[in-house]
Amino acid sequence: MAVKVLKHAVIYTGDQVIEDGYIRFDDKILAVGPMFEYKAQANEEVRDMKGETVVPGFIDVHCHGGYGFDTMDGEADQINEMATKMMQNEGVTTLFATTMTQSVENINHAMSGVKIAAEKNPVIQGIHLEGPFISAVFKGAQPEEHIKNPDIDIMKHWNELSGNRIRLVTYAPENPGAKEFENYCLAHNIIPSAGHSNATREQMTCSNATHITHLYNAQRRLQHREPGVTGHALLEDSIYCEVIADGFHIAPDMIKLAYELKGPERIDLITDAMRAKGMPEGESELGGQKVIVKDKQARLVDGTLAGSVLTYKDAFKNIQKFTDCGIFEAVLMSSVNQAEEFGLTHKGKIEVGRDADMNVFNQDLDLVATYSYGNGYQH
Repeated sequence: MAVKVLKHAVIYTGDQVIEDGYIRFDDKILAVGPMFEYKAQANEEVRDMKGETVVPGFIDVHCHGGYGFDTMDGEADQINEMATKMMQNEGVTTLFATTMTQSVENINHAMSGVKIAAEKNPVIQGIHLEGPFISAVFKGAQPEEHIKNPDIDIMKHWNELSGNRIRLVTYAPENPGAKEFENYCLAHNIIPSAGHSNATREQMTCSNATHITHLYNAQRRLQHREPGVTGHALLEDSIYCEVIADGFHIAPDMIKLAYELKGPERIDLITDAMRAKGMPEGESELGGQKVIVKDKQARLVDGTLAGSVLTYKDAFKNIQKFTDCGIFEAVLMSSVNQAEEFGLTHKGKIEVGRDADMNVFNQDLDLVATYSYGNGYQH
């Protein structure tokens, strides 16, 4: 791969801001620094950024699908294309392909499909198993007939089918068997995430959950006599909270409240997108359930929100609008936090030795280019 250079860029590395800097890279970052340190080398492809902004590639740890495809389809070629389109269209250079509550057989198929896709497409860095070990009380758009109590044997089977790619599991900590289930996950590099849960604050305190699936949504709510899952998430400094910044799943003021309480270091921006993302509005599908997409919202026939059609580049813009934070803080929530939380030491920052995953924005914060492992894509 030819060596490339982006020069005269505003660079948000994840640690610092370089106001007039350069990045040299092939598939990895070879050098990054201020322009006064730049020395031209032979045979490098140079692009003058003219003050455009470069940030680390986005990491979406909760996304079911988009562009007509869904992880639960279980077809490797389609999962591969889904991940590629998310990278090319919205700057997601690292994806955890996300499943949902379904039959054991359907999840088997999804695990096998993601394994094959991930072997071809390194954008896919893991799996988020959302369900089926959840609470029927807060099932959201997850089909109740497939909900199960935490089961180590099934979890072990799915992890093996995936090639040990499960990195995050959404479960209800109050359900029977949860403690043993958490222990298995922690021993196998899988982060336990409380979600679709009716747990009390006391039950959450006794759990090993260090992550909260889509904060505020499908969980026991914050109340004055019982903090619930939401209250626990906001009170515990160490817990990472997923946030869907589409303006529908969470009112912007409540996103700002979470930001004020958690700070940018403990929020993971996610899309929770489903197959209708990037497609015309109208009828779609989620887990065998009819979904109607209208006014940028995806809902079941009964009105329940059924994932989102949010693109990550819009989430990146929205979080700044909703919280009044700057690009530096948005980078923490879109790249740095996820890399640190999941041990993705080759991702999340523009730093020598890390993968050359980067997004380029113009002055209006429109995404104009993405680099994935050094390969460039114009938007």
